[in-house]
Amino acid sequence: MTDKQWEMLEPIFSSNKGQHFVEHSKRDLINAVLYLVKAGCQWYLLPNDFLPYKTVFSFYSRAVQSGKWEKAMDLMVKKVREDAGRKPTPTYGLIDSQSAKTTLASDERGFDGGKKVKGRKRHIVVDTMGNLLAISVHAANIHDTKSGITPAKKAYEKYSKIQKFCGDDGYRKSFEEDVLEQLGLGVDISKCIKPKFEVLPLRWLVERTFSWVNHSRRLSRDYEIKTQHQENIFMISHLHTLLKRY
Repeated sequence: MTDKQWEMLEPIFSSNKGQHFVEHSKRDLINAVLYLVKAGCQWYLLPNDFLPYKTVFSFYSRAVQSGKWEKAMDLMVKKVREDAGRKPTPTYGLIDSQSAKTTLASDERGFDGGKKVKGRKRHIVVDTMGNLLAISVHAANIHDTKSGITPAKKAYEKYSKIQKFCGDDGYRKSFEEDVLEQLGLGVDISKCIKPKFEVLPLRWLVERTFSWVNHSRRLSRDYEIKTQHQENIFMISHLHTLLKRY
């Protein structure tokens, strides 16, 4: 991280001084985590240029439990929106999912019959700039219209000014009913006009967010045993994407 990037994240990660890792630089620890997500290596294969991998993993795990990765990502989302002349809180959410293969040790696995993938789904909600608002990871055999309400609720709890969601044909019926019943909001369904690939208005934004994480080799497939860690690795990857703009 550059000095400017660290200046933005320091208030979040430099709190709780006097407890753990005071002898290590938080900036160095974050750099090690960002490297691992980008390079896709295993924890014990972190280069010797970084701190000991057990120290880095312990720092990462504690940040997961305290929600600091999500807080850092949310902070950067608001900053990016403000710098673009937008209000810090979005009013429209775009939802979509991506199926990814998992390792044999992963929990909550299933088979996505539509995409022929055995693994888990990464279900995300983004704003109209492609910024990640919420993510939920679950077994791939759960249909979008049933599981979409989970990331939608997460996004709405953080950004209560959201007025509507937008999804593709896979979010008809149950998802529309759940959003109306539980959140009191409507859903715009983007339908394919032609029976072939076509770039749909607004829908390409959420697809672009998925393409951003493809630059992180740790997300080439789902290597995490627990869904909580896969969600945080995804958020760290997106955090890194936003940081690179400064």
